[in-house]
Amino acid sequence: MQHYWFCFLAIQTREWRRFWQQRTRFVSALVRPLLWLMVFAAGFRAVLGVSIIPPYQTYITYETYIAPGLCAMIILFNSMQGALSMVYDRELGSMRVLLMSPLPRPFLLITKLLAMGVVSVGQVYIFLLIARLIDVEPPAWGYLAILPALAMTALMLGALGLLIATWIKQLENFAGVMNFVIFPMFFLSSALYPLWKMQEASPWLYWICQFNPFTHAVESIRFALYLQWDTEAYVTTTAVTVVLCALATAGFRPQRTRILGTRTGGN
Repeated sequence: MQHYWFCFLAIQTREWRRFWQQRTRFVSALVRPLLWLMVFAAGFRAVLGVSIIPPYQTYITYETYIAPGLCAMIILFNSMQGALSMVYDRELGSMRVLLMSPLPRPFLLITKLLAMGVVSVGQVYIFLLIARLIDVEPPAWGYLAILPALAMTALMLGALGLLIATWIKQLENFAGVMNFVIFPMFFLSSALYPLWKMQEASPWLYWICQFNPFTHAVESIRFALYLQWDTEAYVTTTAVTVVLCALATAGFRPQRTRILGTRTGGN
């Protein structure tokens, strides 16, 4: 058990060091959701009213509604960037060095995902503290209550990114695939608009949002932040996380890049 713990600490330390060396990544991760919160929400506040819906007990501002969705957005973008770094590591060979460890491959990959998730969760808390200056003030205990939801969301989206990285053979192809995944997941969810608004606009859009796992991740964060429990959201997020982790760890084959590169070079 001691070997597992040392491995976890080593991977976690490496991820934090990389994050510290890329401080612009920290700034960009906060600028994006803060722009949505300050500019986008201000423009839509008078247009889009939010009725009394769970977990809220009264009418709320639009900024209050989208804050949980922006927390999930931070994790979403960081997870895709983390997956990009895994593609980069795979091409440089550092992932092969990591997987030479005698520890089980699923443990190593899940530990890598958790390390990336811890960094994302830290950024979410900083965002929430800044959001308090814009009158987004959830209950004090809500900051602690959302931790399991944030961790589960980070693990789910990290596993999704790893699954995508498993099948991306060239670094330059990843950006297009990443955008194809990020924007539909974010916009076709309850991050920006309540689902009843989607249902009023288009029933088929509503059902797409319902089947989007990102919607359930957002709702688990939203309810936890206001000290409530959404069983459906947690169960769905957990189930999707387990499936994605199983697929990602089973399909990760770092030697694929080397073999294809050799064949390409030979041609």
